[in-house]
Amino acid sequence: MLTRSFAFQILLFLYKIEIMISGRVSLFVYLEKRRALVEKSLASCIPSAATRPETLHQAMRYSLLGGGKRLRPILVLCAAEALGDDSEYVISNALPAACAVELLHICSLIHDDLPSMDDDDFRHRKPAAHRVFGEAVALLAGDALLSRAFGLLAEIDCPKRYPLSVMLNEMTLSVGSRRLIGGQVADLEAIAKNASLDQVRFIHERKTAEMVRLALRLGAMTANATPVQLDKLTDFGTALGLAYQVIDDILDVTERSERLGKTAGKDVKAGKATYPAVIGIDASKREAARLTRKALKSLDSLGEGTYRLRQIAERLLIRHC
Repeated sequence: MLTRSFAFQILLFLYKIEIMISGRVSLFVYLEKRRALVEKSLASCIPSAATRPETLHQAMRYSLLGGGKRLRPILVLCAAEALGDDSEYVISNALPAACAVELLHICSLIHDDLPSMDDDDFRHRKPAAHRVFGEAVALLAGDALLSRAFGLLAEIDCPKRYPLSVMLNEMTLSVGSRRLIGGQVADLEAIAKNASLDQVRFIHERKTAEMVRLALRLGAMTANATPVQLDKLTDFGTALGLAYQVIDDILDVTERSERLGKTAGKDVKAGKATYPAVIGIDASKREAARLTRKALKSLDSLGEGTYRLRQIAERLLIRHC
């Protein structure tokens, strides 16, 4: 009798074969189209580089438009599509939320890279913002992106179930001391202290997983999700976000800087709290697979509209295989 873990590995192998034969181009084209839509919207949602003070707006645009997978804004759009459809109205109404989540994410990256935080010189294969514009301007550019993110939510045609006040509160909670910012503090405090698995999970739930969870929730809200639908997508986002960070931790150990777009092996050198540091590479791979299975199971009752969400979850997992 096959174990669940071995059976899942077989499914992963079959999935790889499937995308090689027919599905890969379809997913690739979908992601590229959504990414292009997001890039255009991001470029128009903040001031031009010529707007005074020029240095600040140049730093904002340098960081925001400097590359990246755009996973979080695409997940916002996927959640809206899953519960509504891919009509122009559904997508255009979810775009401000998608951009808001990405502005928040880029703000967190700018701040994370600062010498007083994670101290990294590269982001998306380019010098980090503080290396180009100085620490003070980089810090303020992150703050400006954060404030603009909240303003973008006001551009959504909010359904009755989720008025603007609900969406604003949702993002406020995600950014706050008990989630994103709290997770960053816990991350700093855990450096070189032999963190436990519980501490690592606490950090990951409040950083990477929280931003993925927020993306799914805001996208669902723009599509007027029922409470049950919102709960299911929340569960999906939490599990997917954790799996994503576990995989990121694995890649930090196993990949080169050129492929990662940031400094590889830096977490190990800094003594950061990561899954591989606590449970090892092999156990981390099993944990990523378990979390992906959990994420996919959360979608079982939501129907065929979640097809793209399933594809993305499966694709993220095989990054380390």
